[in-house]
Amino acid sequence: MLDWIVFGSLVVGALAVDFFVSRKGGERNAALWSAVWIGLGVAFSGWIALQRGGDAAITYLTAYAIEKSLSVDNLFAFILIFSITGIPAQFQYRALFWGVLGALVMRAVLIALGVQVLERFHWMIYPLAGFLVYGAVRVLRSPEEVAKSVEKQCSVCTSWVSRIVPISPTLEGSRFVARREGRLMATPLLVALVIIETTDLVFSVESIPAVLALTFDPFLVYSSNIFALLGLRSLYFLVGDAVQRLRFLRAGLAVILLLSAVKLALGSALDIPPLLSLTIVLAVFAASVIASLLFPGKAAIAECTHGREIKDVTPSSTGCEECRAAGDRWIALRLCLSCGNVGCCDSSKNKHATRHFESTGHPVIRSLQPGEAWKWCYVDKLTLP
Repeated sequence: MLDWIVFGSLVVGALAVDFFVSRKGGERNAALWSAVWIGLGVAFSGWIALQRGGDAAITYLTAYAIEKSLSVDNLFAFILIFSITGIPAQFQYRALFWGVLGALVMRAVLIALGVQVLERFHWMIYPLAGFLVYGAVRVLRSPEEVAKSVEKQCSVCTSWVSRIVPISPTLEGSRFVARREGRLMATPLLVALVIIETTDLVFSVESIPAVLALTFDPFLVYSSNIFALLGLRSLYFLVGDAVQRLRFLRAGLAVILLLSAVKLALGSALDIPPLLSLTIVLAVFAASVIASLLFPGKAAIAECTHGREIKDVTPSSTGCEECRAAGDRWIALRLCLSCGNVGCCDSSKNKHATRHFESTGHPVIRSLQPGEAWKWCYVDKLTLP
């Protein structure tokens, strides 16, 4: 009981600090708080060592390392979610905070169910091992496949969320819901939050069995999960864009998931000491990152052959003219960097920015959302700095 009291007190305190203190923007601030949260997660292994012994502490650290490694890949999905729903940087922290809070509750339920099921029905380790193999295959999907999947869920006009609650296509500051013409409607920020939660649900189905391959102790499984999640918001603002450049990261994560599947399926027949498990996980993750840095491939900006067509243009209007003419609302404006045309993004029902490219061939657009300066090349399908 003391373990849970100490753990719960730390988590509540960390969440309060994360919401009220550490949400200040900037890369330096994100780096500082990422170090704090990772330090806290690692330091908690000292408490476990005092209470439960060295092997339990190493098992916790291994589980923490697996969760942290897998969560890094999740950052790519967050980037896509915010881009497609048009959430500017100053409001992203709110969706991420509540997303993490929801994940804490969801994982508690999933872990409790998982441990109970495995203790009563030992044969369930084989379907769970199958989930890990599926997860390894899913992790290896190309960025284009991931983008299409996320875009299908996030599109403000066609998202499955709209079947449950009407959606307003425009932001209302940091509010998740707004009242329009007497109707309570969800804002794009709520759509982003819901998709973050459903994305984490899929992620949990893969990551929790990987930890259960190490131990069935619910305290070690849950505490490692939660401490790995606590710093996710700061980590997103620190390395979110850089994750896309780690070309071998997904291969490393797939190896970790496959090794976890083997260990879970073989159970006691494959007795791997806790320290060796930790060494393998860290070695695979480090190797994938180092290989990505040593062999980065061609940089995205170098692959784009249309940089010379980018001009210093002035927007032709303050909104999407075609939407105005049709009496529709536009969503997340995009500026053509060849002629200055302003069109609505692909989260709108009309997708006038893309239609402009299809009719003119002008290759590069820029976001006109507050706080955003990214560019996109339609032809090379690349995000430019």
